[in-house]
Amino acid sequence: MGFRHQHFPDYVCRLNKSLYGLKQAPRAWYQRFTDFVLSIGFRQTRSDHSLFVYHHGTTVAYLLIYVDDIILTTSTDQLRDHLMRRLGDEFAMKDLGRLSHFLGVQVTRKANTMFLSQQQYATDIIERAGMSSCNPVATPVDCNPKLSATSSPEFDNPTQYRSLAGALQYLTFTRPDISYAVQQVCMYTHSPRIDHSNALKRIIRYLKGTASFGLTLGSIGDFSLRAYTDADWAGCPDTRRSTSGYCVYLGSNLLSWSSKRQAVVSRSSAEAEYRGVANVVAELSWLRNLLLDLHKPMRKAGIVFCDNISAVYLSGNPVQHQRTKHIELDIHFVRELVKRGQVRVLHVPSRFQIADIFTKGLPRILFDDFRSSLSIRPPLASTAGV
Repeated sequence: MGFRHQHFPDYVCRLNKSLYGLKQAPRAWYQRFTDFVLSIGFRQTRSDHSLFVYHHGTTVAYLLIYVDDIILTTSTDQLRDHLMRRLGDEFAMKDLGRLSHFLGVQVTRKANTMFLSQQQYATDIIERAGMSSCNPVATPVDCNPKLSATSSPEFDNPTQYRSLAGALQYLTFTRPDISYAVQQVCMYTHSPRIDHSNALKRIIRYLKGTASFGLTLGSIGDFSLRAYTDADWAGCPDTRRSTSGYCVYLGSNLLSWSSKRQAVVSRSSAEAEYRGVANVVAELSWLRNLLLDLHKPMRKAGIVFCDNISAVYLSGNPVQHQRTKHIELDIHFVRELVKRGQVRVLHVPSRFQIADIFTKGLPRILFDDFRSSLSIRPPLASTAGV
């Protein structure tokens, strides 16, 4: 903008080469990379446009790109060498070998187990907060009533609060056990209070004792999707909106999770729980499509566990009554998927509802039990040099 050619003031210039720093640069690079990998036999998946699949006969390769960081996995060493050679001829690339670090996530392998950790990142957050010598706590959030927007005086350093809250959000990529606590403090970044600052410090004190913890993934014996969903009805003291959470497993491996305040107020606990079911069913639908793009179609129905009997009945029973007739039609797509046999909604006792960890503060014993169910554990023996 603003450039005028001295001899051709009415001409419009055409951009031939984009540079980093310009808004056009990421899109131009992505388009060039996409065009090339498609030309060598990859196919762009519909579920995730950053994921490309190479499938010819018995050979398979998956390529995932984030800006200029790439993960490539192949079914054979020969295919990997061939694809790396083709990519190296076209782009200035460096082969970093087996996956060990990606976007701040440390990856450690032992036999058929993979350990994902952000230990260094967690340590940096603790140091940035000036709490390197703090005493650790057993849980990231207490069991007291939830935070309020006007519960205490304003915090005197909102910039630091926002910086730490944003940093903790990225940590939840490998630490689902702090998802609920981080979601709570992030709701008040616009006007943090002293109570909110204390809640944020408690998360950091919890990280002090568990900085080395991470997500463990292993080989899959049972190729099926299983999900847990829960909602804390009218839990927000300011808006009376509910907080819903879910976690999804592929076999024994945790794939995705969420802790989020619902967009509207629910008039009953059945509605709040049913909205939570709708959220996780939408996630299951996306995962089924993703697995189909990866040439690993899901043959079994996904199982959704909910601890609310009314929500379970509502997912399969089209009869409406006074408590449910106000629910919007858009979340009744759950019934359609249940009817097609893609999803089954079953009841689970509250004591075994793992998704509770995403909706409320829990006592230590219950929190430790659910954290273990999420495969959040100390590092593998090999990470300690054993």
